[in-house]
Amino acid sequence: MLLEGIRVVDLTSVVMGPLATRMLADMGADVIWVESPDGDVLRDYEPMRNAKMSAFSMSLSRNKRSAVLDLKTEAGSEAMRGLLATADVFVTTLRRRAIDRLGLDEDNVRSIRPDIVYCMANGFGSGGPNADQTAYDDVIQAASGLASTFAWHGGDPQLVPSILADKVAGLHVAFAIAAALFDRQRSGRGALLEVPMAETMAAFNLVEHLGGQTFRPQHGDFSYSRIRTPHRRPRRTKDGWIVVLPYSTDNWNRFFEYAGFPELRHDERFATGRERIRHSDELYGLLDDIVRKKTTREWLAFCAEHSIPASEVIDLENIGEHPHFAAVELLQDDEHPTEGPYRYVRDPIKVDGETSPVRHHSPRLGADTAEVLRELGWDEDRIAAMVRDVGRID
Repeated sequence: MLLEGIRVVDLTSVVMGPLATRMLADMGADVIWVESPDGDVLRDYEPMRNAKMSAFSMSLSRNKRSAVLDLKTEAGSEAMRGLLATADVFVTTLRRRAIDRLGLDEDNVRSIRPDIVYCMANGFGSGGPNADQTAYDDVIQAASGLASTFAWHGGDPQLVPSILADKVAGLHVAFAIAAALFDRQRSGRGALLEVPMAETMAAFNLVEHLGGQTFRPQHGDFSYSRIRTPHRRPRRTKDGWIVVLPYSTDNWNRFFEYAGFPELRHDERFATGRERIRHSDELYGLLDDIVRKKTTREWLAFCAEHSIPASEVIDLENIGEHPHFAAVELLQDDEHPTEGPYRYVRDPIKVDGETSPVRHHSPRLGADTAEVLRELGWDEDRIAAMVRDVGRID
């Protein structure tokens, strides 16, 4: 396992932080998820079979250990300090004021473990007027400009039906921590990392859309016209839906020929990649009438033969039964010791041809508190007192 021997103290909640730390756990890190006595809020979201074991928590907490600590008490604070002394990474999604109140700011944590990788994952970055503002995915989709892009098609701003900002930011958190650990291996120094959702998502959105604003003064239009056109969408075939994306000039020429429009091969608007991008609206506007003339199977066979990117539109609810995803076993079935049979999405990354195993089923709230405290040298009487104080150790 790539991160075997690395300990992560995880003081995060909801999706961004827990997704990042689950990725680290899947790679072999010992992730200790420090939860309040009430547990993470997503533990209470339906569906679930048993209290505090929602589908969300089953997905985001595998390969972690759950320790319940009341950080507002002297005992909880002491236990946290003990954990930090053993940690390689501390990651939190608490807002800065809350971190300061708990005495878990960088200076205090670094006084306990000087070479720790300290990661703050928040809604908005420090230094700006929104630095301590509460933020969730919906808010960040609006604040990062993503919601506004739907208005380019003539409608109202919309939210993507996915917690996209949380997940994109979570990927950045995991990457930043891994990079900092690599640097620490060379330099012996820890790092202070800040991963703000708003800036992360705005940067993500601007990869293709900064466009003409790249040059100062501005030279050309803002945004990437091929992506911005309202005609960029799935197409109806004779019997279903497909996305087909001829890309090279050869792709387009073969596509026009097969579709019965050979004259378009000589249309100056579509003769080169540069011209096709400039005339994206006209080009993509033709595709509805062209694609509906053949079946999905016919289009997929043609595209496969000529290396033209294409896919049928796959229903997300049934994606596990699709021949490709079934063959690569993306969805796995297992038996949880308390929740019974369940299904999970495996880590899609393979290392030396192998996927990450489930070393530790998603823990019930506080399931590992006693074990973690024993590792810190606490005696059984102190552990029992902690159990009484927090009121929930499953």
